[in-house]
Order: sequence, then C-alpha cells, then structure tokens
Amino acid sequence: YICNFKRGEIMRRINNEDVSLKKKRDKRKIIHTILSILVILVMVRQFFMENYANVFTCVLTLILFMIPSFVDRKLNIKLPIALEAVIMFFIFSAEILGEIQSFYTIIPLWDTILHTINGFMMAAIGFAMIDILNQDPHFHINMSPLFVAFVAFCFSMTIGVIWEFFEYGMDQFFLTDMQKDWYVPNISSVLLNPSGLNDPIIIKDITKTVISGTINGVPQDYAITGSYLDIGLIDTMKDMLVNCLGAIIFSIFGFFYIRTRGKGKVASSFIPQLKTEEEIEATEAMLRARKDEIKNKKDKK
Repeated sequence: YICNFKRGEIMRRINNEDVSLKKKRDKRKIIHTILSILVILVMVRQFFMENYANVFTCVLTLILFMIPSFVDRKLNIKLPIALEAVIMFFIFSAEILGEIQSFYTIIPLWDTILHTINGFMMAAIGFAMIDILNQDPHFHINMSPLFVAFVAFCFSMTIGVIWEFFEYGMDQFFLTDMQKDWYVPNISSVLLNPSGLNDPIIIKDITKTVISGTINGVPQDYAITGSYLDIGLIDTMKDMLVNCLGAIIFSIFGFFYIRTRGKGKVASSFIPQLKTEEEIEATEAMLRARKDEIKNKKDKK
C-alpha cells in the first residue's frame, strides 16, 4: 500500500510538472516563432540585396536562438521564462536591429541599453552557477550571500571585458568599427610634447581636425569640424561602466534572494536552476510524446 501511494504521488508530481513544462514550452514557442519569422524575413531581404555578410548574421542569430532549448533539454537546467525571453530579445536586438538595421548608430543609447542588460544577464548566470555549486552536498564550502553576489559581479565583468577584447580584435584585424568612435572637443596627450617628457599637452576647444589618407584608393583630406576623433576608448569605457551598473543591480537582487532563500521575485525570475528528478522525467516524457506524435504523422502519410 505504501509503495502504491509513493508511486501515485510520484506520478502526480510528474503530471503537474508536465503541465507546467507544457505551459512554459508554449510561451517559449510563441517567442521563438515570432522572432525566427522576423529573422527569416530580414535574411531573405538581405539575400536579394546581396548583403551576404548580413545573411550569415541572420543564420548565426537563428543558431543562437537554440541555446535556451539546448540548455533546458541537454543540461537539465531550468531557465525562467523571463530570462529566456530577455536572452532571445537581446540576441535579436543586438544582431538584427543593432547590426543589420543600424540601431547602434540611429539610436544613440541602443548600445548602452544592451550593455547594461548584458551586465544584468551575465550576473544572473554567474550567480546561478555559484548558487547551484553552493547547494551541492558534495561541495564542502558554504559561501555567504555576499560572497556569491561578489563572484556573480566578477563573472559579469569578466564577460564584459572579454567582449571588449573581441571588439578590439575585430577593429584591428578586420577594420570594423565595433568600438564606436566619438567626437571630442578637447584632448590631452604626452605624444604631442616635443620634449618627450611625461607632461601632456592639452588642447581645448578644437575647431577642426584634418585627416589625410586614401578613401577607396583615392587620396583625400577628410575634415572634422568642431572636434577631434576618438577611436573607441570612450565607447569602451562607457560600455564597461554600464555593464558594471547592470551587474551591481542584479548582484544586489541576488544577495537578498539568497538571504531569503528564494523569496525574491525579481531575482528568481532570472536565476537558472537545476531540474528536480520529477522535472527531468517530465521533460523526457514530453520529448518521447513529441517523437511519437511525429512518428504517427509520418505513418499516416
């Protein structure tokens, strides 16, 4: 009788998890379908415009859209629907709207907003990695909420630094402009000091800068009126600062999330968690049911 009761309780939990997973799958499917259709439409348009680099960007975007499903099914990590939606909209906003539709230049704060969101998301992922490890009975170090929040912050900043390395490398080797240039009215440089001493020459209220070189193989002078051209330093520091801001915001939420052990609604909406055995069984059952459904459709044809 006890065994039957336990078996019935397990089946009841699996059924409940199955319903929960189905609702989550439906929400994920709606988001994924809408964004994928938009990406495909952009890809077709770029193909006919012969912008093949942008076509590759669209294909890469579609591949990146598969990451949440891969993490959920293969790694048995439960992604909150809010985090999953933010990740997919972030990819779409960065690759399709930012790169192809030129939102980075059309909307001045677009890059700033995305780097802030990135700092927030990476802190959530770093936080989850440490929190899962902290709850593992085989791991004998019990880390305090403050330490976990600090590690999550450091993880987010590390990802931000690596991304800036990538942008710098692309600009240096492929002459892109990922580290966006800025117009600055004042400069301070020791390179302008004829004595060679570490004493910067300060030039204020710059009215004109002339750059002599070749544009498309033709020698030309390019004049910048009213400022000097900064080649990416300000953009890089701005990106790091807003990444830091996003990381700090989530680290604060995460700190109180651990102190109250999961009661924080904001943090819990963005922190991935390991699936329980019931959730893993429900996922496997759902996948088996989907395979059977596909097989039955093929048999009918």
